[in-house]
Amino acid sequence: MAAAELILDARDIHAWYGSSHVLHGVQLQVARGETVGLLGRNGMGKSTLIRSLLGHVAQRDGQIHLFGRDVSRAKPHEVARLGVAYVPEGRGIFPNLSVRENLVMAARPGRDGQQDWTLERVLATFPRLAERLGNLGAQLSGGEQQMLSIGRALMTHPSLIILDEATEGLAPLIVAEIWRVIGEIRAAGIATLIVDRDYRKVLARSDRALVLQKGQAVLHGAADEVATSPALAGFLGV
Repeated sequence: MAAAELILDARDIHAWYGSSHVLHGVQLQVARGETVGLLGRNGMGKSTLIRSLLGHVAQRDGQIHLFGRDVSRAKPHEVARLGVAYVPEGRGIFPNLSVRENLVMAARPGRDGQQDWTLERVLATFPRLAERLGNLGAQLSGGEQQMLSIGRALMTHPSLIILDEATEGLAPLIVAEIWRVIGEIRAAGIATLIVDRDYRKVLARSDRALVLQKGQAVLHGAADEVATSPALAGFLGV
């Protein structure tokens, strides 16, 4: 993969929480417009890897480049300003702001000045949010909050969007809606890094995949190759 095509190039990533060594030399690359699935059982380091890439883990080591720029020691807000949007597992919306306020407060042009994801487009993508524009974040259901979190990320016109357990704990109809939107994001050419327990859906919608076990990359490659690997079931405990 040519370096010029890479949005994210992370090499030899180590991370610690106190004396606990969680990540052991992980490598991860995401190219422009590419969707990469990040898989592994609970506690294997997926969220720690994401948080390390975003600058949330203080005890980290390795080389992280975004758009060719070294962000190995960057702060989270510096990473965000480079065009990376994060949809965290806990959603992270503002409960005391309205749906409209949650969306508009995040709006800014993308790296190349693009402004494709207007408020109108986000509301057309999530009709439920259009019906609840005046509602406070705290008044939304879990599924609506997740939609709001993704919509807010899109309002930043990201070049890379990271989705950490975007369908966790949601009703099946809402889950289907979230996957539909993930498909739209991919079709729009936004690079995506996806963590989700439904590994079949992740692999079906990804170009490449990386599987972690005990903080190490144990399987990686084209998504269809990972999907048919005899070792996959053992690594995921399925």
